[in-house]
Amino acid sequence: MRFLHTSDWHLGRSFHRVSMLDAQAAFLDRLVATVRERDVDAVLVAGDVYDRAVPPLAAVELFDEALHRLAAAGVPTVMISGNHDSARRLGVGAGLIERAGIHLRTDPAGCGTPVLLSDAHGAVACYGLPYLEPSLVKGEFKTEKARHEAVLGAAMERVRADLATREEGTRSVVLAHAFVAGGEESDSERDITVGGVSAVPSAVFRGVDYAALGHLHGCQTITERVRYSGSPLAYSFSEAHHRKTMWLIDLGARGELTAERIDCPVPRGLARLRGTLDALLDDPALVRHEQSFVEATLTDPVRPAEPMARLTERFPHTLSLVFEPERPGEDTATSYAQRLKGRSDQQIAEDFVAHVRGGSGPDDRERTVLRGAFDDVRVDEGVREVAR
Repeated sequence: MRFLHTSDWHLGRSFHRVSMLDAQAAFLDRLVATVRERDVDAVLVAGDVYDRAVPPLAAVELFDEALHRLAAAGVPTVMISGNHDSARRLGVGAGLIERAGIHLRTDPAGCGTPVLLSDAHGAVACYGLPYLEPSLVKGEFKTEKARHEAVLGAAMERVRADLATREEGTRSVVLAHAFVAGGEESDSERDITVGGVSAVPSAVFRGVDYAALGHLHGCQTITERVRYSGSPLAYSFSEAHHRKTMWLIDLGARGELTAERIDCPVPRGLARLRGTLDALLDDPALVRHEQSFVEATLTDPVRPAEPMARLTERFPHTLSLVFEPERPGEDTATSYAQRLKGRSDQQIAEDFVAHVRGGSGPDDRERTVLRGAFDDVRVDEGVREVAR
């Protein structure tokens, strides 16, 4: 059976205030064309269909059009909600939509109930595990701790229990939206850390033939059978090095697997440029970036006059301007932005405590209080999205 694995569409999202709706429409054109041209048997969408719980109308219309086109192609689509989606909103009408071959899996209680597909070699059970916010689903899965590994592990136990009741030789696919250990993060992903822990081990997916993951925006292979498709478009300059693709997965009669990357359209390249303003304006090697989206980091020791206006004369799509002056004898590696890069909210808060105390950081009790506060804020945001 041939699957097309994609995720993290983030319909309705902008890139530094530039609308990406046309680029998202072009991606969906490529997806539908690939389905038809490559004889795809089913499409897997591993969460974050929308960028926020209440998406703009234009994004909803684009999603609706995509569903109609996939249904018209006669190709089943299995789709889960991600941490950016409102699971309840996305799941409205799921029973009716399912009649058209679009299978929305947004309810954690349904983790152990698969979408059953079949080919010449028999059945394939597709299990959809929507994003599982630990504090909100702890009761459903009866886990002692509100941790990602605990709730995802409990969901996978339901998957394995159901799979054990299926006919021998039934192949299995799981869709999940999570941060799996070994994955590479980007700046555009929303933090899902709970209790200081965000990652789950890939071994949680043992026993299934393929795990189609969403959440991380870079296409990557955790193991042969556990993969992220990544987002189809870049949503931060940290993704400038990404090759945006979908996975074309062939699942053989006995679960043997082959994978091929299918390129997504690139609406405009990304460039991260660094140097003095005069150097950026004069360097002939930068001609290739003149039509790219540009993030420029200026190293002039004194801030130059009208830097954005001058930059946009050569690079009209400059979207981000950063100042990191390099002065003789100054350690530029200690800039504020660099100190914060890659640090979690918890670590930043602990650093702040140490700063105001003159070097003495929080003790274990205070770290627990800080962690609980961050967890409570995220859970409260999740509850509000459900209640809207």
